[in-house]
Amino acid sequence: MLSTIPFSLLELAPMQQDASVSQTLSNTTQYAQKADQLGYHRFWLAEHHNMPGIVCAATSILIGHIAGKTKRIRVGSGGIMLPNHSTLVVAEQFGTLESLYPSRIDLGLGRAPGSDNMTSQALNSDPQRAQRFPEEVSELQRLLGPHKSNSAVRAIPGENTNVPIWLLGSSLFSAQLAADKGLPYVFAGHFAPRFLQQAVELYRREFKPSAILDKPYFILALPVVAAETDQQAEYLSSTSKQRVLALMRGQALWLKPPVDSMTGLWTEQEKAQVENFLSLSVIGGPISIKHKLEMITKQFNVDEFMFTNDLYDPQQRQRALEILMSVKGE
Repeated sequence: MLSTIPFSLLELAPMQQDASVSQTLSNTTQYAQKADQLGYHRFWLAEHHNMPGIVCAATSILIGHIAGKTKRIRVGSGGIMLPNHSTLVVAEQFGTLESLYPSRIDLGLGRAPGSDNMTSQALNSDPQRAQRFPEEVSELQRLLGPHKSNSAVRAIPGENTNVPIWLLGSSLFSAQLAADKGLPYVFAGHFAPRFLQQAVELYRREFKPSAILDKPYFILALPVVAAETDQQAEYLSSTSKQRVLALMRGQALWLKPPVDSMTGLWTEQEKAQVENFLSLSVIGGPISIKHKLEMITKQFNVDEFMFTNDLYDPQQRQRALEILMSVKGE
């Protein structure tokens, strides 16, 4: 079952507290190169701002860098938070990327700010901007499509590159919009599992065939912790648990070393909140991971998986990619 399902990666350029930005981005580049060598389908970078521990704010720049350092893998955004940017600028940037790396660039779009309220205001002074997301998606499709003689504003480069657009979401809004527009849809199960069942059902039920897609295409983003054994994976998963705990407390999101036990690090209420946040996590050795992914595939009819991989040690992150990819052929 898994052998025919593409495996992809979502990257936040995670940073250890004692590391430099340069070293962190070098680690991300090597991670992408490993994914490229192993046959992963996509490598997407998220857009986050004002979050110590995450250094992918300049998303389009990183996409260009990663695409230039890899050979085959598709590189894109997971996603560009459209309310933070002019649609024309996004079209020009991704049109340029597509021209530099033909047939390898994806444009994933979200309508959240990717930041706190104050940072969101610094990025975009219009609080109503997110409400225009459907219209701006249509505008991006126009700017990246064939030139029309009545269009006074053109994206050059960008025009006629037809960069693939993906809609990202953690609720029902983007699922409905993707269905209406006949676009592929990505659900953010790596941090918002609550509406997964409803969103997938809505997307598939309401999908309208388009010039882009004749049938629905659904990617599920999941947290993964892959190791040699289930016991080692549980130990390594404490890094992501500490990170989510910091997020809930409003603290910096540095990658922290794994710990033998989370006891004493969180309250019972915080434990429940973190476990709910990570309830779709796929944690274990190869056999456990294969079983869990097959169950999820069967339940949600997944077309493609996209994994986050928050491990503290860069070499263990790369080893996790090998383990994860090995389950496809078993």
